[in-house]
Amino acid sequence: MEIILVRHAIPVRREVETGAADPELSEAGRRQAHLMTEYLRSEAIDALYTSPMLRARQTAAPLAESLGIVATELDGVAEYDRHSNEYVPIEELKASNDPRWQEMLNGQWPPAHEPEDVFVERVVRTVEALVEAHPSQKVVVVCHGGVINAYAAHVLGLAMTGSRSFFYPNYTSLHRFAAARSGERSIVTLNETSHLRGSGLPIGLFQR
Repeated sequence: MEIILVRHAIPVRREVETGAADPELSEAGRRQAHLMTEYLRSEAIDALYTSPMLRARQTAAPLAESLGIVATELDGVAEYDRHSNEYVPIEELKASNDPRWQEMLNGQWPPAHEPEDVFVERVVRTVEALVEAHPSQKVVVVCHGGVINAYAAHVLGLAMTGSRSFFYPNYTSLHRFAAARSGERSIVTLNETSHLRGSGLPIGLFQR
């Protein structure tokens, strides 16, 4: 089977005093989500899942409508910062040389977030359960950068390296994995973003 992990589109910045920030998509993010939908709509997708976080659900919504299927919320692919009271796009942290950007470069795992080992185990267990539930099918999961890193690292036999992870998934990027009944797992593609080329929309840290 093929499982496609999709990073959410770009959200707004949100910092609140209490509760989880859980920001919605920005206007640019909504446009990214529609371009991603146009890119995927011709593929034979059997099931669509989404993180319960708002930015992921809003990214999945136009694809669900286009395909005429329900996007099922899956708690196991929520991001490690799901309970954080702040969300600042990494691009903004980098541009202002925010101390939090330096912490990420150093691979520091924020102590207020879900413990790294617990997060990785949760993600891998959840994705593997989807593999078992959808033999010979194509499944899309709209989730987060940390989730994509955790599963890709698992397939490659690498360890996560703190909040920096080992690569940067761009907004609405697609990451395809092939999973065989024999237990073999392989990466088909990472960071597919051709649907954003020439759009003028932000793509990620290193591409425009």
